[in-house]
Amino acid sequence: MTEIQSDNAPVKAILAALDTGEYDAESSMKELEELAGTANAEAVASVIQKRPAPDSATVLGEGKINELAELAEALEAKLVIFDTELTAGEIRNIEDIVKVRVIDRTMLILDIFAGRAVSNEGKLQVELAQLKYRLPRLMGIGRSLSRLGGGIGTRGPGEKQLETDRRHIRHRIEKLEADLKELETRRDRSRRRRRKDNVLTAAIVGYTNAGKSTLLNRLTDAGVLAEDKLFATLDLTSRAVELPDGRTVIIIDTVGLIRRLPHHLVEAFRSTLEEAASADIILHVSDISDPEVKDKTLTTQKLLAELGCGEIPVINVLNKSDTVDYDIPEDDTTVCISAKTGAGIDRMLALIAKALPESSKRMTLLIPYDKAGFSAEIRGTGKILSEEYREDGILTEALVDISLAARAAEFVVTGKQNTH
Repeated sequence: MTEIQSDNAPVKAILAALDTGEYDAESSMKELEELAGTANAEAVASVIQKRPAPDSATVLGEGKINELAELAEALEAKLVIFDTELTAGEIRNIEDIVKVRVIDRTMLILDIFAGRAVSNEGKLQVELAQLKYRLPRLMGIGRSLSRLGGGIGTRGPGEKQLETDRRHIRHRIEKLEADLKELETRRDRSRRRRRKDNVLTAAIVGYTNAGKSTLLNRLTDAGVLAEDKLFATLDLTSRAVELPDGRTVIIIDTVGLIRRLPHHLVEAFRSTLEEAASADIILHVSDISDPEVKDKTLTTQKLLAELGCGEIPVINVLNKSDTVDYDIPEDDTTVCISAKTGAGIDRMLALIAKALPESSKRMTLLIPYDKAGFSAEIRGTGKILSEEYREDGILTEALVDISLAARAAEFVVTGKQNTH
């Protein structure tokens, strides 16, 4: 396996893009530079060409490609990263002119994902996405690998595997898909079990680097990797958090989103992202200090809609509010927090409790000793908060499951019943 050169000096790279007006090329290039930095590549120059359509052979026009070649030589760049998907033929043609290795945005993101995946499922998902992407590009990428010995954009399945015949790779894809299907079936069983047991879940979603993992760590001491890099964490993490009303909710962290996320990755990580579709509530975390927060919010909302999350309550969690010097309006679906300092976390938890479906009632009960078995029923489906053994029975403060609330009503201590 070819590793990203994390311990070495950054690889000098030139960024290249074609601006056809389809999207904001400047913003996308800025994001590409962040992605390159995450993969330990230093962007020493960037080239953007406005054209109504790509050149059929080299994407950029002849003049710009030659300019790219001159820049690569002058700046001693070892890599050119295109902010668009390239075909095998385009890779070959461009490399013949610029004389350095060429990768595209998708290859770069796949490389980062390969370096970040920790769990078995995460690794399988990344390898599947890489193989599906590289299969039709074997000739172009295979030649690049054998000539230049790998580097950023080649991490994962490895050089030998990419140079074997297509049939072998297709068999590997089938095996990966079968393995992932089994894992998906297990996760589906787990979801059904949670629903049956009335376990409440909240999915943290949002743009990559918005602070989702930092928030999970703040809430639960989960120990999830949290750093200022894109895609700092890929693997699904879930932890239990107690809400102010005494109920417990399982907080699930999901993979970060990004503009123009390669469809191979959306497909590969769909089962992971679908945790959001089965959650009781979604925490949409945004970096309020990011100048592009509106666009990134729309990207997240669009994907949530595609996943069928339209009916699930959403709380907009505006993170990094400690870094801005203006007031942000809040309401029952919006809260300003700092996952780093803890500011606003209590209000966020209160909003979660308010928005979650009623699954239990907080009740103060006096249960006669001859009905003490009812305490065990409450304990089995709900939660005993406190018990005091008195002469006339057991004074119990409890979260009583909705299914038992009617029976518990006869034991309520008048004036002390609370509903959640």
